[in-house]
Amino acid sequence: MLQIENLKKKISGKILLNENLSKLSWFNLGGPAKILFKPKNLKELSIFLKEIDGSCKIKVLGAGSNTLIRDGGFNGIVIKFGKSFSRISLFDSTTIIAGASALDKQVSNFALENSLAGFEFLSCIPGTIGGGIRMNSGCYDQDISKVLISLQVIDYHGNIRIIKSSDIKFHYRGSSISENLIFISATFRGKKTDKLNIEEKVNNFVATKKMTQPSKIKTCGSTFKNTKHKKAWQLIKESGCIGMKVGDAQISEKHCNFFVNKGNAKSNDVENLINKVKEKVLNKTGINLELEIQIIGENL
Repeated sequence: MLQIENLKKKISGKILLNENLSKLSWFNLGGPAKILFKPKNLKELSIFLKEIDGSCKIKVLGAGSNTLIRDGGFNGIVIKFGKSFSRISLFDSTTIIAGASALDKQVSNFALENSLAGFEFLSCIPGTIGGGIRMNSGCYDQDISKVLISLQVIDYHGNIRIIKSSDIKFHYRGSSISENLIFISATFRGKKTDKLNIEEKVNNFVATKKMTQPSKIKTCGSTFKNTKHKKAWQLIKESGCIGMKVGDAQISEKHCNFFVNKGNAKSNDVENLINKVKEKVLNKTGINLELEIQIIGENL
């Protein structure tokens, strides 16, 4: 706490104690963070990390679109980026630089405005660029690794460096990037194409998503990763999980790989539902489903 008091004198960004995290997750669930830090800029982030120097658990929270925060909250530091980390700009006619907290959809829109193809799928990814790179987000046979050139990162000791995409081993919904690195910004390359063609592709993707996935409801996207031979939703359906619920947490009627908070669920309800589905699928098919969402924090 003495460290925190000293930091408050050095930086203008918000440092909040025991701040509730439920508003930062699309599930609208979760307990408090021991410390919530909202840096105003990269310099403040570096000062903060150098002062803390790896003495606490750290978690960067993006849009909260794929994160279940447990009811007991997070016993460490949660970092939440603001506007200064969400800038999007052109480096040259085919190269985009985007801050880690820029929304995927905003990057897709920016690419469209500048007639750059390759980013259309991002219009359907409900998260930030940082989170998208961390989990190699994708849909419709495209993913973020295909357009990434390089990544600016900072470690837990406040040191900044650049990682080339060619030095990263990407795989389905993941990569070889260390968990102890915080993403600051990323550089992408698109392909100059007729704007109308890009717009048509975006509209088709968005229309397909609206038809097949729940929207305007408390959910965090696809719960489980697809397997090599079958989609997760197929395995869930075949295992007789349709309609399952725990408390106010239930499987979406529109897409069974989406779990929703009907209003009064606890994080523990969602996690128990996840575990019940995993068990049922394993018993029925022999396949152990892997989570696509991340679960952080402590149980009550």
